[in-house]
Amino acid sequence: MCSPFDARPPELPAALRLPPLAGGAPAETIELTSADGTAFSAAVALPTETRDEDEAPPTGVVILPDVRGLYPFYSELAERFALAGHPAIVIDYFGRTAGLGPRGEDFDFWPHVEQTTVEQVQADVAAAEQELKQRAGVERLVTVGFCFGGLHSLLVGTSDELQSEAVVAFYGGLDGTRFGIEGPLQRAEAIHKPVLGLYGDADQGIPVEQLEEFDARLTGPREIVIYPGAPHSFFDRSFAEHQQTCEDAWFRVLAFVDGAGATVVPDS
Repeated sequence: MCSPFDARPPELPAALRLPPLAGGAPAETIELTSADGTAFSAAVALPTETRDEDEAPPTGVVILPDVRGLYPFYSELAERFALAGHPAIVIDYFGRTAGLGPRGEDFDFWPHVEQTTVEQVQADVAAAEQELKQRAGVERLVTVGFCFGGLHSLLVGTSDELQSEAVVAFYGGLDGTRFGIEGPLQRAEAIHKPVLGLYGDADQGIPVEQLEEFDARLTGPREIVIYPGAPHSFFDRSFAEHQQTCEDAWFRVLAFVDGAGATVVPDS
């Protein structure tokens, strides 16, 4: 499991929030239709401020959750991105096998995770991209994934069909053999979109040596950040000891999203 059901995303640092009278709206749970006709659930959160006509639209964020699918952590995360000025949508993976979400604490996710395919996930991402473009008028998109979703976010980097221009992975799995697929480690040379990877060196499931191998195999623009002492699922506001790590991750992610992969926060 990536994180407990009652986990919540870290608060957005004050310097990254929009003015109090702007901000973002609460996430709305919606139903989307994938290319194969599958109905699946998503949650979308939009900034509430009005944009000047001559101002470029903000980059949209497609959030790929961990193995739990659409549950409160990720709906709240979409709201955090909206608070920072970025329209965001989070998808649920399990419309084909478990029906519509969102998912509760008692959801038995593993049988459904085992039935997902890369093609299905990417078809659902495409539907989410289109929805966000229609709702928010965004022109640029970035995927942000966590654990299982981080693996799939990195695999978005191999796609020429998906509209997302850059990918972010929080402790995203690298070796896809666990899921019976070629994962980011096996397909690193095919990842051609800019990558921001955020990992902890205390993550027992993703050793530093594997991260270094992945970094060495990547041929495109990337920044792989390894936080000392950070475990898997460190991006959780209940982990007070990792507050500085979470704040640094927020700054890096939003700089990356703002530049659609062209901008990163330099090491301090």
